[in-house]
Amino acid sequence: MEFRFDLAIKRASAAITKKVVGPRVKGLVVESETGLFVVDPEDEYGVGRKLRKSGRYGVEELKRITPLLTSESRVLIVGAHIGTLAIPASRHCHEVAAIEANPASFALLQMNIDLNRRHNCRPMHIAASDENGVLEFLLNRVNSGGSKRLPKVRKYMYYYDDPEVARVQCARLDDYLDGSKFDVVVMDIEGSEYHALKGMQNLLAGAKVLFVEFVPHHFRYVSDITVEQFLSVIAPHFNRLTIPSKGITVGADEFERILTVMFEQDDEDGDLKFEKV
Repeated sequence: MEFRFDLAIKRASAAITKKVVGPRVKGLVVESETGLFVVDPEDEYGVGRKLRKSGRYGVEELKRITPLLTSESRVLIVGAHIGTLAIPASRHCHEVAAIEANPASFALLQMNIDLNRRHNCRPMHIAASDENGVLEFLLNRVNSGGSKRLPKVRKYMYYYDDPEVARVQCARLDDYLDGSKFDVVVMDIEGSEYHALKGMQNLLAGAKVLFVEFVPHHFRYVSDITVEQFLSVIAPHFNRLTIPSKGITVGADEFERILTVMFEQDDEDGDLKFEKV
């Protein structure tokens, strides 16, 4: 009940903000620690609110990634949202390819790349998947970063702001980015990770590091997959795993055991780090 009340408050706050700024205002410019960002005024539960209130978002994630980058590095970010990681990361490497499925977030991503003059950051409007075509996609407003493929199970936490259901183009990234190679892959796509990873096995074979979100309720309700399935598209390419929230690093023989425990205990981690060593 408390969870639902909290979401209802955020939904009401978003509506008030939208009314105050006016219906024609599509974005607010925020000066953050890592650049200038246009944010959606309705984003009262995620990135937009945090940037407006504190001027910082994703700083710890950026600190984990930048030591891996050189002037020659190529980075693939799947689920770039409005660019809060892609844009600052592009200052430390040769190129960033920024994939974003939500059309509203993609428009802000393009604006933010231009605003920060990051010519080595390439935005791409596509949903990463295990097949080429079209998929149904929830366009959340109160937390646009929570937008996702149509969940297998309809849960209130995904539908509380009455999101529009859109049809977006999807593609296997091995096909869409055929011939490309990336040193570092970062993925945060709200439950579509298994499908995206399945469609990019060639890209993963050439990558040194994969950062990926681990959220048990996304496994259960969005994609309906198991830890074993999740690892089936990762373990062939990487043999070391670091779990920041636990402060531990394990070898491939421990992947399934430790992630299964986390899954059963509903423990999340936004930044699992898989490496080749």
